[in-house]
Formats: sequence, structure tokens, C-alpha cells
Amino acid sequence: MGEKVILVRIETSPEDIGGMHVAQGILTARGGMTSHAAVVARGMGKPCVSGAGDIKVDYKDKVLRAFGVVVAEGDVVTIDGATGEVMRGAVATIQPRLTGDFARLMKWVDEIRTLGVRANAETPEDARTARRFGAEGIGLSRTEHMFFEPERIVHMREMILARDETARRAALAKLLPYQRADFVELFKIMEGLPITIRLLDPPLNEFLPHRDAEIAEVAAAAGADLNTVRARALDLDEANPMLGHRGCRLGVTYPEIYEMQARAIFEAAAVAAKGGVKVRPEIMIPLVGVKRELDLMKVVVDRAAAEVAKQTGVKTRYKIGTMIELPRAALRAGEIAETAEFFSFGTNDLTQTTYGLSRDDAGYFLTQYLERGVIESDPFITLDRDGVGELMRIGTARGRAARPGLKVGICGEHGGDPASVRFCQEVGLDYVSCSPFRVPIAKLAAAQAALDGLGPKPARKTKHRKRRSRP
Repeated sequence: MGEKVILVRIETSPEDIGGMHVAQGILTARGGMTSHAAVVARGMGKPCVSGAGDIKVDYKDKVLRAFGVVVAEGDVVTIDGATGEVMRGAVATIQPRLTGDFARLMKWVDEIRTLGVRANAETPEDARTARRFGAEGIGLSRTEHMFFEPERIVHMREMILARDETARRAALAKLLPYQRADFVELFKIMEGLPITIRLLDPPLNEFLPHRDAEIAEVAAAAGADLNTVRARALDLDEANPMLGHRGCRLGVTYPEIYEMQARAIFEAAAVAAKGGVKVRPEIMIPLVGVKRELDLMKVVVDRAAAEVAKQTGVKTRYKIGTMIELPRAALRAGEIAETAEFFSFGTNDLTQTTYGLSRDDAGYFLTQYLERGVIESDPFITLDRDGVGELMRIGTARGRAARPGLKVGICGEHGGDPASVRFCQEVGLDYVSCSPFRVPIAKLAAAQAALDGLGPKPARKTKHRKRRSRP
């Protein structure tokens, strides 16, 4: 207990979230800047070396190998998330300090910038960190991360293993109190600032184990036959899950999942409101490519809102929008905006689907592309203005033409990259959202872009701060 550890994996998945929380840092053999490991680690403020392709991770012997060197479990290593270095032994480190000069600089920055800056957060710790760094709300709350605590994952797996809707609803009813409590806490911490809550996004197989020992544990906990669990895991296994049964496709297939999440949001909003806390939920439907998908999910959310209002006597004002992460969604943004009250560009997946690249597998050859001048920068680190950026311009223009004043933001990891923030200012987005620890960087980049006179003014300014004239 109390020992400092670094989590070493071939690649991480949401199932590793518990280990990532207790680790000092994360090291993976596969991945890149926007892989699961890198994204989650940034949100936690932890160093991560992702995509160290020369390292071979051996789970059986609990060692990693590279260049003839073998590092076993219990050996000491140091990782540098900025340079990607993995060093044997303990290397002296220092803790960064935020001085009074930093606070003064951020005050000037807030007086100058016109672009809002939110944070990606779903845990109380992340939300408090976001507030501490001056985030003006939550631009992405990933609800799937709320299901991996030991007392919750068993009910999630019960839901996945259920044979019919009745059994799924019974399992979901056990999850609802946990989700409701999470949202109550987030509403209290954010104190009236907007919170964009993304409903369940990843494919269901990410919640099931794949090793025999773990499958046996799931079967015992869920009261299911071992072969049944194994067969269900095989049924859910997909050749390309990133383009598979996930996002709103889950909601269309199993609307009771999104219904439970919507009820949890509105019940939490009622609890918070009765406690004197103003709430501003923005419910985001992920991976919409066809307007009808969003229409169907809006019916589910609106019905849950009406039922909770009737039961609690509290009517919550909310918005329903979508994450634009498919090229088709950007091109058909005009018709999607007829239903959506806000857009949030999910540029991690929009980059994947525009380029046809896997963010977890492309790291090796992208390095060679950079060295040979095929591309100027890694598109998963800095927005590709000509391709992904053009889709963003199209989506923003067509969306606002259909719905004047449409709020448009970005919640991909590009929201914390200075060059990408400048582009968002040029396009005229309302806000960027990034990991909590990158909020100051995003604010500074936004202020510099405003001073340079880039882009049109956003359709709406954030209401939580007073603006002064530019010095």
C-alpha cells in the first residue's frame, strides 16, 4: 500500500481506469496522442508515454523488453510524458508551482480573449481541477468512465448479458442511482456553469473481459454460465469497433440505456435545484451521422425529462445536441441542426474518419510521414486545416444557416493545442474544451488569437465573465 507504480500495458481500455487512477504514470506499446491512455492521462494530469513501439509487453512473465533490456515487475523506471522517454531507475523530478505571476497573466488573458474555454471532465476531482484552472464549464463529460468502479461494472455487465429488454432494464435500474449521484456532484461543483454530458459512446464489448480467469469472475458475479459469458463476448467482438456498434447506434438499438442516463441527469438536476444549485445540462448524443438517429434519441431524452419533471415537480431547462465526428455529419449539418441545439466537434474521431487512420495504430508510420515531409504535423496533435478543418468550416456554416445562433464548440484533444485553438478562433467557434490541465494553455492561445484579430466574433459570448475592451 502506498507504493508508487507505473501502469504498463500493450494498450489501455476503459476497463483499466481503476489502475490508471492509482498509477503515477502510464506506459503503452500501442497508441498515440489521442489514444485512450493519452487522453485519460492528460485528464488526470499524469505523465503518459503512449505508442512506445519498440517495447514488448509480456503479461505472462510480467516484464517489458526493449533493445535487449528486460525490465521486470518491481523494477524502477522513470517516464517523461513530454519527450516520450522511458529511463531505467529513478530520475530526480520537481513539482510545478503556480505563482502569483501566473494568476496575473491569466487575468490579462481573460480580459482579452473572446473564445470560451471549457474542460473535459467526468469525475469530481477532474471537475475541481477544471474550476481551479478557470474552466468556464465542462465541454465533455464521458459517462462511460462512470461505470468501471467495482460495484458498478457488475451491473453494467448484467445489462450486457441480459437476454431481453426486461432484464436489461432491471440491470440499468441498479446503475441509475450511481449515475444520479455522479451528476449531482458535478452540478454542485460547477455551480451553474454549463455541463455537456455525452451519453454512452463505446461499444459494449469494452465492458467485458477477454481472459478466461476474468470471464469466470464475471460469470460468478452475474450468476451466469461461463459459456454464456464467453459467447456474449464473442458476439460483441468487432473487427473495427471504432466504426461499429457504438454511440447513438447503441441508443437506437437499446433506447433503454439512454433513457436511464437521461433520467439520472434530470433526477440529479432536480436534487441540485432543490438544494439551490443552478444547473445547465447539455445532453450530447454521440456519433450521429443521420438526422433520424438524433430525432429518435431526442424523443427518448424529452420523454425522460417530462416524466422526471412530473415526479419531482422540478422542470429542468436543457439543450440536446450532438458530437460532429463523422464527415457525413459535417456535410449534412444543416438538416442535423434542425434538431440539434448545439454542435461539438469530436476531432479525435473526425480526424480518424476523415483520414481513414487509426489513432491507436498509426503512430509508427506517421513518424516516417513526418520525417519524409508527407505531412507537416501529426493530425492527431494539431488540427488538419485543409481536410478536417474544412469539414469544420462547412459544418459550422451549414449548422448556423439552419439554426442562427447555434452554439458550436470542440471537445477533441485539439482543444488544448495552441495552433488548433487559433484555427477554432478563425472559424468562429464559441468555445474549445480540453483536459483540465491544458485549460491555461488554451486560454493563452485564445487570447493571442484575439489580439491577432483572427476570425469572426463567436455567435454567443460566455455569460460567466465580464469583457473589457481590448488594450
